Amino acid sequence: MLTTTMPLVSLALWTAVAAGEPVGRFGEPELVAYFLGALVVRQVTGSWLVWEMNMDIKSGALSQRLLKPIHPLIGYSAENLAAMPFRALLTVPVIVVMLFYGSAAFPHDPLLIAVFLVSLLGAWLINFFTMALIGSLAFHIESSASVFQVWLMGFMILSGYLVPLELFPPWVRTLSDVLPFRYTLAFSVETAIGLLDAKRALFELGVQWAYVAATAVAALAAFRHGVRRFSAFGA
Repeated sequence: MLTTTMPLVSLALWTAVAAGEPVGRFGEPELVAYFLGALVVRQVTGSWLVWEMNMDIKSGALSQRLLKPIHPLIGYSAENLAAMPFRALLTVPVIVVMLFYGSAAFPHDPLLIAVFLVSLLGAWLINFFTMALIGSLAFHIESSASVFQVWLMGFMILSGYLVPLELFPPWVRTLSDVLPFRYTLAFSVETAIGLLDAKRALFELGVQWAYVAATAVAALAAFRHGVRRFSAFGA
């Protein structure tokens, strides 16, 4: 959880920049709402599956999961989700501050609220299946953690985690719209603080769930193919 607090650093930097005048349509209150929203979304949609899969594959512990009557990815997902109530509880003070600073901008349209809630599930699923896909590379290479670092770099820049995507040059914003990173964080945050209208939010929700389907298919195929090569040692 402590590794997901980078939005607080960005908040301090960007509120200092916006102290004199707004940056785009982001004044100090909007920046506070945005980065605290980014912190909350990252806390409740993050996944750490890559490290677990690397460890289980290399140690042979995966063989124990393969003997169970449920798919290993279902077991991994249950373990990840079990931590979410505690993570969500720790975000309550952050949400209170967000309400104080950004309540005027928060959507009151039930449709947008529903889109936001569904987008949180979509963001978690994209993160989880992407981690499963990258983790499955450990069947073929010494460690897939280095591949994850490449993904993480793209996430940091193009998800809106460090900088609101609106503040990037147009070509970067266009790139972010067609890559999955935006739909793991910025889409949910922008919906929560009222930066998207209902039509745009519904369109982006469709794009997000298309990525959910694509990453799920890719992750399941990569895991199935990798298991054929799996040999357990010392398990």
